[in-house]
Amino acid sequence: MDLKFRRSQLAMAGFCMFLLSVFAQANGPITPLPFSIDVNPRKAELGEKLFFETRLSKDGTISCASCHNLEWGSGTDLKPVSVGVDGQRGERNAPTVINSVFNFTQFWDGRAETLIEQALEPVVNPIEMGMESWDDAIDNIKKDDFYKSSFDIVYGGKMTAENVADAIAEFQKTLISTNSPFDQFLRGNSRAITENQKRGYQLFQAYGCVACHQGQNVGGNMFQKFGVLKDISLQAGTLGRDLGRFNVTGNQWDKRVFKVPSLRLAVKTPPYFHDGSVATIDEAVDIMIQFQLGREVPEADKSAIVDFLSTLVGEIPEGAL
Repeated sequence: MDLKFRRSQLAMAGFCMFLLSVFAQANGPITPLPFSIDVNPRKAELGEKLFFETRLSKDGTISCASCHNLEWGSGTDLKPVSVGVDGQRGERNAPTVINSVFNFTQFWDGRAETLIEQALEPVVNPIEMGMESWDDAIDNIKKDDFYKSSFDIVYGGKMTAENVADAIAEFQKTLISTNSPFDQFLRGNSRAITENQKRGYQLFQAYGCVACHQGQNVGGNMFQKFGVLKDISLQAGTLGRDLGRFNVTGNQWDKRVFKVPSLRLAVKTPPYFHDGSVATIDEAVDIMIQFQLGREVPEADKSAIVDFLSTLVGEIPEGAL
């Protein structure tokens, strides 16, 4: 690539990041999560059962909860990549399912626009749950009295792939980590976070992290190139191998573009990034500073930013404990 052209790309990327940061700060970069959202309780009850249902997998061993574990309050399995049927390993890190209702698209590459679309994929993914078809999955559960009764009540007896996914998505809407210390701070409780955490938030804004990580989910509301100011393919390991959204669109500009992840539970959901190759939050922050911000940040400042990130963890829903 022509060096002059590459430099102009980097300069434009840096300027765009600056404008995004200014815009985010001017409009209030982060807003509190709501305490609840409208949910159909009967659909959610059915969806919770289906979320833990291993009969939706080929060998009866894998459910949604296998990769999105709710018992630890993380909504993920805390593995670099998840393990599906027959011990097969996926290619991407499983993001947390908690607060996923606030993401503008689903999956790292944004190939599903809604939670319903997302819920349709794993059952028939040959690596994940491995069913030959959704008809086979439906056959496995349709004789269960609970499902028969529930689908009669909620969906007029129509036990279809779309309705199973709709119920699971409705359950996922209940998984919101509300009332975090930082949300309490935003709502006026100045004592909800420490002085160092307040400083970390100021630095989070000043260094430009809010250009991508903002809104109520502190991320999850835009796509961004991984390696804005430094080519991520130069990083040792696997981080730069995945071409991200390019695999969906075929657009050259989408190479190594991913959905910006939410930071709401970042301190509770290692390992990090799309390939799960980074073990600690401190190392993840280092990589972000190097490849997205392109600047030097003192250790004390990085430590304060990580301290701020810990304030984003809210009260995990009862069903996720």
